[in-house]
Amino acid sequence: MTQKNSVTTPYRDDLLKSLENPERAADYLNACLEDEDPRVFLMALRDVADARGGIRVLSREAKLNRESLYRMLSRAGNPSLDSLASVLNALGLHLAVESIKPRKRGRRAA
Repeated sequence: MTQKNSVTTPYRDDLLKSLENPERAADYLNACLEDEDPRVFLMALRDVADARGGIRVLSREAKLNRESLYRMLSRAGNPSLDSLASVLNALGLHLAVESIKPRKRGRRAA
């Protein structure tokens, strides 16, 4: 039996490379928001931060304390809306709200 020599790259390296693209980062974060566990989104946000230079760079750009940012983007993180908005803004992203189902608009009788 012959053994194939194959070169593989760790998945995380490819993920981080793809997250350098703002559109891909937004798609990734939106997909993670669909998970029932909010920690999934925070871990994904940490991935995006790592792809864009790391927590140190992000903390400077978001004007947040580095240690607080580490805690915020941990599994136990619970960021405030202001902090989350600052982080997303520093990453070139923003929050948006969409309806789950379009509202039915019936005709109103005159």
